[in-house]
Amino acid sequence: MIKKMKIAAIIQARMTSVRLPGKVLMDIEGQPMLKHVINRLKYSKKLNEIILAIPDAKESDILEKFAKDNSVKYFRGSEKDVLSRYYEAAKKFNCDIIARITSDCPLTDPQIVDITIEEYLKSGADYASNRLEMTFPRGLDVEIFSYGVLKEDYRNSREPYQREHVTPYIYEHPEIFHLCNIEAKGNIKRPEVRLTVDTEDDFKLIKEVYRRLHRDGKIFYIKGIIDLLNSHPELLKINDHVKQKPMIET
Repeated sequence: MIKKMKIAAIIQARMTSVRLPGKVLMDIEGQPMLKHVINRLKYSKKLNEIILAIPDAKESDILEKFAKDNSVKYFRGSEKDVLSRYYEAAKKFNCDIIARITSDCPLTDPQIVDITIEEYLKSGADYASNRLEMTFPRGLDVEIFSYGVLKEDYRNSREPYQREHVTPYIYEHPEIFHLCNIEAKGNIKRPEVRLTVDTEDDFKLIKEVYRRLHRDGKIFYIKGIIDLLNSHPELLKINDHVKQKPMIET
């Protein structure tokens, strides 16, 4: 019998964000931000597992409680060496293919996750992502790679930023890995839009989007979000001054 591939979303989450500590459990329409991320991923037709990769630091004990309370699988590992935490999580749960998701993106779109997985499988790539060239709004990022590629990444990443950000070694070596970029089409091609949460103003925008689009727990997608922002361009002014934190501090 042919073994079914396990395609798992591994969500990295921590409580000690520098710019907005505890943001992953901040309330959006009566639910923690992290729960919204998980609930949205449940609408994916390609994923068959969702896993939290959380630090083993005491501050993140509350995330373990969250995982248990919500029946979510989890792994605890190094806080600083996120790549190690990620790799060990994939190893523990026998993941074949991994979708890397971050917990500060509460508008993660399951349709975009599925499109990226489809392109990964169709292209035969080692790594597929919609962020090699930014064409989607920031906050819809998804990266797809196999356990084997993650293992090679884990063994060869030496620089601190490579360990912290998980995948740089992969996309910095196109001579080793076959890379595939997914490009946004039509009116969702808005790379200047920030839909991720790094600061209080980012969070204010996300709360406004949820307040206007979140109805009876039903999911809404990026097309609806862009339509809202086009109709109410003043919303974009809430966080248009926020700069993305550089991977390497200068």
